Amino acid sequence: MTLWAGIVAAFGTVGMIVAGAFAARATTRAAAATAEATQAAARVQVEPAQRAADLAAFQAIRDDMQKDVDDLRTETRSLWSLVRAFAWYVGELTTQMRGHGIEPPAPPERVDEYNRTGV
Repeated sequence: MTLWAGIVAAFGTVGMIVAGAFAARATTRAAAATAEATQAAARVQVEPAQRAADLAAFQAIRDDMQKDVDDLRTETRSLWSLVRAFAWYVGELTTQMRGHGIEPPAPPERVDEYNRTGV
């Protein structure tokens, strides 16, 4: 082997090692990019399912709260009906007392306020 052949072989070997190092580095970066892309794709696939789960949870909360509101409305209507019936009953008793010459006691301040304002 000649000197030039030895030098070319040495440079060729060094060149192959450098090229191998660049290829390994590129392969590592490509693998990292592929892993990141795979994770991003997984997140994109999971997001609609997560949104659907969130929507179902919000709907359950809304339905529960709507039931509570409906129950409160029903209870409020019932109480207003009771207050009106009681007011009518007390009014009848007051009329009967006055009809028999008995002056009924003055109503409490809150009842007087309600009779004046309706609130």
